[in-house]
Amino acid sequence: MKHNVFYLLLKTARPRQWIKNVALYAALIFSGFFFYAPRNEWPYFFTVTFAVITFSLLTSAVYIINDIIDIEADRLHPFKRKRPLASGQLSIRTAGIAVAVLLALVLVMSLYLHPFFRITISAYFILQILYATVTKNIPILDVLSIAAGFLLRIYAGAVVVDLHMDVWFLLTVISASLFLAVGKRQSERTLLTGKNLPESELTVEKVKGLGKTRKTLKNYSQRLLDQYTAMFANSTWLTYALFAFQRDNIRPEGGLLEVYTLLPRTLRSEKLLMLTVPFVIFGVMRYLLLIYEDNQGESPEKVLLRDKPLLTTGFLFGLVTLVVLYVVG
Repeated sequence: MKHNVFYLLLKTARPRQWIKNVALYAALIFSGFFFYAPRNEWPYFFTVTFAVITFSLLTSAVYIINDIIDIEADRLHPFKRKRPLASGQLSIRTAGIAVAVLLALVLVMSLYLHPFFRITISAYFILQILYATVTKNIPILDVLSIAAGFLLRIYAGAVVVDLHMDVWFLLTVISASLFLAVGKRQSERTLLTGKNLPESELTVEKVKGLGKTRKTLKNYSQRLLDQYTAMFANSTWLTYALFAFQRDNIRPEGGLLEVYTLLPRTLRSEKLLMLTVPFVIFGVMRYLLLIYEDNQGESPEKVLLRDKPLLTTGFLFGLVTLVVLYVVG
């Protein structure tokens, strides 16, 4: 089936990956300033939304660049070989023009935002180019690079409206991104070697085959990935629990309701955010189930968008967070 160039470019730009850029809202939400509007300036929400759009265009440019660099390796992958560039449906020249246009748009749009936002997205771009050409082939550094990308997303959303971020929140982001990255490696390895295949039954040919599509996979044994997964799964919910428990109770001007003052002294505390911890624990446990039992961790964005229990948990987590921070708090 033949598709037009615009469709092929859109597919290569991977708009479904934009869900990751929702992370730019994190600092705004947890700071308590989600509805804040400075005098004679855009409301913070609009500013961060504009930053999200800008960042999404940048990530699309990065995905196209990555597909150009990985075109030969992708042709050996059971799924990635169907991508427009790897399959030959889209020319490298056309993809290159699209990258230039996207980067130009990002540059122009970033001029309307905080100067440190431009520094942050520049750092993200450099990180992604290094990942595509160097660090993705180095064990451990490949996973740390993915985590750094998520961390820069959080910083981009914070610096654009000059917000403070709690250290426990940053540790939560690092832990969660490492958890997702290791889960991705888990599923990639399972996909290429055979579902639930014991380590003892891995042939030399299959181990060598891991390196054809992603070189670092042959350096990660199943036992090592299991250890990494357990480590970052635990640190994700634990660091979030510490953040929720110790978070300063910042109340911006113009809160929605003042019902907080009507509560008994026992409940009048920033510890109310601890109500969201069970949702985080369930989310981590559910994602582990999907990685190990259903082999769905290779594309985290697909899991987050398609798995109904995770979607429901995410919705309830967001709802309770907003109520605690902006209604009760």
